[in-house]
Amino acid sequence: MGGSHSREGLDLSDSDDYEEDRDEQSESEEEKYEDAKEDHTSVPIKAVDDLDSKLKALKLKYSSAQNPNLKNAVKLYLYVGGNTPKAKWIVSDKVTSYKFVKVSKVEDADDVDDDEDDDESSGGFWILKVGSKIRARVSTDLQLKMFGDQRRVDFVDSGVWALKFFLDEDYREFVTRFQNCLFENVYGLKASDENKVKVYGKDFIGWAKPEVADDTMWEKEDDELWRTPVRGRNDLMEEFEEAASDGGIQSVALGALDNSFLVNDSGVQVVKNFSHGIHGKGVYVKFDNGGKRVSSGSSLNLTPQKALLMRGESNLVLMCPEKEGKPHSTGVNQLDIETGKIVTEWKFEKDGTDITMRDITNDTKGSQLDPSGTTFLGLDDNRLSQWDMRDRRGMVQTSSPVLHWTQGHQFSRGTNFQCFATTGDGSIVVGSLDGKIRLYSTTSMRQAKTAFPGLGSPITHVDVTYDGKWILGTTDTYLILICTLFTDKDGKTKTGFSGRMGNKIPAPRLLKLTPVDAHTAGKDNKFHGGRFSWVTESGKQERHLVATVGKFSVIWDFQQVKNSAHECYRNQQGLKSCYCYKLMTKNESIIESRFMHEKFAVSNSPEAPLVVATPMKVTSFSMSDGKGKGRQTRF
Repeated sequence: MGGSHSREGLDLSDSDDYEEDRDEQSESEEEKYEDAKEDHTSVPIKAVDDLDSKLKALKLKYSSAQNPNLKNAVKLYLYVGGNTPKAKWIVSDKVTSYKFVKVSKVEDADDVDDDEDDDESSGGFWILKVGSKIRARVSTDLQLKMFGDQRRVDFVDSGVWALKFFLDEDYREFVTRFQNCLFENVYGLKASDENKVKVYGKDFIGWAKPEVADDTMWEKEDDELWRTPVRGRNDLMEEFEEAASDGGIQSVALGALDNSFLVNDSGVQVVKNFSHGIHGKGVYVKFDNGGKRVSSGSSLNLTPQKALLMRGESNLVLMCPEKEGKPHSTGVNQLDIETGKIVTEWKFEKDGTDITMRDITNDTKGSQLDPSGTTFLGLDDNRLSQWDMRDRRGMVQTSSPVLHWTQGHQFSRGTNFQCFATTGDGSIVVGSLDGKIRLYSTTSMRQAKTAFPGLGSPITHVDVTYDGKWILGTTDTYLILICTLFTDKDGKTKTGFSGRMGNKIPAPRLLKLTPVDAHTAGKDNKFHGGRFSWVTESGKQERHLVATVGKFSVIWDFQQVKNSAHECYRNQQGLKSCYCYKLMTKNESIIESRFMHEKFAVSNSPEAPLVVATPMKVTSFSMSDGKGKGRQTRF
């Protein structure tokens, strides 16, 4: 893994293929890029004097190539060849121009005069217009990646494109305009300092202006937690591949003890946990409601969307949507794994009224290991609660019992909760539709201790480290990594779960795919299920992050992402974005990618095995330190 990019060995936009001199920016691009319309043969260089003469001539050529009447002149490249050994960049337009245009629909861009200045236009949204070939709404869907040292940006719009700027100031102006247009498209406000404070809040001004953000906590934490050097290159090796039994896999419930479980619409496949992954036991538990047919009102008439291990991993709590295509559920089913029976169908109810939940999770990171545990947390659009499966009489009921609402809060409106997760001590992090991420302490679900502002994209999944110091939010096009640490007035380091963080809040960091990989993943394939590796005790540290997009599992080195001196962050404007990851590809869309519990990491591995589930099979990959031998997975 290390500092490798996603396409090692291929001639990609992340490499040095744009061959300009860093200072002169005058070496011939045509020597390295194939022209789309003309053949070009480079002139052999026989002496240093010839080289100097050629560089000077080319510098003059680039200066004169710009039409003095052509505003915002750029050179346009197109990436061709996809994910093949023949992939390369070609010149699409030697000289063209770009413009940010405000329109009510993308098709209107051609009706705008290129000489018009649309800065003061009202209504509509901003699009990027490049020559006659590109008309794209300014959004994170463009997957824009900046190369400040090369005066270049890459992006996706029905293909992968690159804009090459002739002057440094032209590049900087484009990036600033793009970020301002993006802000206005997301929030409907001009990108003024006043409006940024209105959107982010004065305590989070570092999110709007990352260059003034206090990053000392990233560095401090890095020094304290990672005292050993990073090992050599880490390779993924395929260990086990298990075919799904009796239907496609819908979700995975990883255990920290002996077994893990693959859930589909008719039952649970039991697999054994090993130090090199999970492997089948030949055991399949078919859903059985006490020997009777599942009742017509049971949520098990639809496929379980969430499976939660409880009671020392002897029980599975299964939550199914009330309606197909909707996440909300009116109750859960309690499956006794040993007997294979649905022992109880629980209903969500508050004050005598049936209610719904959209997600459930364990009370803490490790509470599934507690054999006596009976409570779990629930989340709905405007509700956060804890439920208890113990019935008030201390007896198992034969009819559908009602879960006991032990604590929680029903918010009046506007929270639009989407997902949540818990720390080792039971603090709660909640992600919302507007992109906000709220932190709740162990003492109250009524008021968040800290509310991080959204960046405009809904949070579809959220995770948190065991110690609560780091949060990972998933959006469709990027992951957001947040540091919750702050220093209080007494000089003590705390997390945002325990108190107000003040105004020295570190700016977040974004984890993204390169434009080439984003395009390869497909327009309709979005990030989902971003997670840290899994620990359940103090003193242990998460070492990797993993997320899924289409047929890709994407793995980041946590230490590398936190390192402010990391190469990805050089010459960037705006929030720091990391593009260094390991990319693992399967032949079908991936349901889930998760690391096993850290106790399954062997001595020569920096991490526990990675489990990757597709509808028809689940594959385990172990991670070597680059020194041993093993079967290399397909990339």
